[in-house]
Amino acid sequence: MGGGGRPARAVGTGAAGGRPLIITEDPLLLDDLLRLCAAAGAEPHVRHAVPEQSGTGGAGGAEEVRGGVGWESAPLVLVGDDAARRVRGAPRRDGVFLVGRELDDPLVWQRAVEIGAEEVLRLPDAESRLVDRIADVVEGAGKPALAVGVIGGSGGAGASTLACALAIRAARAGERTILIDGDPLGGGMDVLLGGEGAEGLRWPDFAGSRGRVGAGALEESLPELHALRVLSWDRGERVVVPPAAMRSVLAAARRRGGVVVVDLPRRVDEAVAEVLAQLDLVLMVVPGELRSVAAAGRVASGVRMVARDVRVVVRGRCPGGLDAETVAGLLGVPLAGEVPVELGLPGRVAEGEPPGAQRRGALARFCDGFWQRVLGAAPGVPA
Repeated sequence: MGGGGRPARAVGTGAAGGRPLIITEDPLLLDDLLRLCAAAGAEPHVRHAVPEQSGTGGAGGAEEVRGGVGWESAPLVLVGDDAARRVRGAPRRDGVFLVGRELDDPLVWQRAVEIGAEEVLRLPDAESRLVDRIADVVEGAGKPALAVGVIGGSGGAGASTLACALAIRAARAGERTILIDGDPLGGGMDVLLGGEGAEGLRWPDFAGSRGRVGAGALEESLPELHALRVLSWDRGERVVVPPAAMRSVLAAARRRGGVVVVDLPRRVDEAVAEVLAQLDLVLMVVPGELRSVAAAGRVASGVRMVARDVRVVVRGRCPGGLDAETVAGLLGVPLAGEVPVELGLPGRVAEGEPPGAQRRGALARFCDGFWQRVLGAAPGVPA
C-alpha cells in the first residue's frame, strides 16, 4: 500500500545512556539549554570543548575516564555558536546541532557545515523542536509505531470490532500495542475488552495536554488489558478533547514503536483530522450492500481529504449483496480484504471474550494476515 512513509529514525541513546552533550561557554545560552533539557527530562553533560580534545589532565578528560560522555558516544550534541570553532576538528557524526540565541550572522551556516551540524537552531524560536529532539534521546525513540485507523463506512459496520481484533492479534504476535478509542460517542473500547473497571487513565485525563506528552509515561498510565494498553473514555459526562491534545497523545503513543490502532468516529472534525494526519493507513469497514456503500462514499470523501492512505475492508456479503471487488470499485478505494461474518462472535463478546481471541476464527485470520503483510514494512505500507 503506498503513500506516506514513516518519519525518520531519531538518534538512538547509544553508549551515553540518553544524556546529551552541551558544548558552550556562553552562560546565557547554557542557561537556556539546561532549562530545555530539564523540560525534556534530560540530565546533560556540559563541556567547554570536545571531551576527547580536552586532555586527560583537564576536566573533560577526567570525566571521560570516569565514564562520562564523549563526542562520539553522546546520543545528541548541542554546540553553542560560541564554541563552533573549537570543535571543527572533531570527527563527523550524526546528531550534532549548532545552537545560538542570535544567529543573524551569515557565517553561522559556514560554521555549521564545518562541524557537520544537521541543523542550525535559533532560540527561542526553535525551543519546541529542540525539546522534542532531547526528549527523543531520553526516551530512546527509534522507529515510530505503525499507526492504523479503523472507521466505519456506515452505522453498525463493525469498525470497533475490527479495531479491537487488530490490536489483540498484534499484541499476541509480540508487538508493543496501544489501542486508542477515538470515538467519544462509542461504547468504549475498554468495555469491548471487558476492562471497564481496570485502573488507569482515560481520555478526560489528557484533555488539558499541551506540547509534548512523555511516551513512556503515557504507556505506563493506561489500563493494560489482554497484553495491550488501551486509551478509552470514562463513563462520566462527555469531555471535549482539543485537537492539540489529540495530536500530542497520538504522537506520544507512536514514539515507543510497535503498533497503534485507533478506532475512529465517522464524523471528521478538527480533532479527528489531527489523528488522521498521523496515521499510516486507514481501514474503512463497509458491509457488502448497496445502501452501506452509498453511506461509505460520503465518509470516504471526508477521510481522504486528510488521510494519506485509505483502504476498504468489506464485511461479509448479504444475500444478493455486492462482492468485495465491486464495493471497492464503487468507492474508488483500494481493497484491503474481506472479513466473513463470524458465527457466534456477539455471544462470545457478551461473555467477556474480546474480538479476535479465537485464533481460528475468521476475524483473527484476517487480522493475522493483515499484520503479516504490513509489519516491518518501511517506508509506507506494502500492498
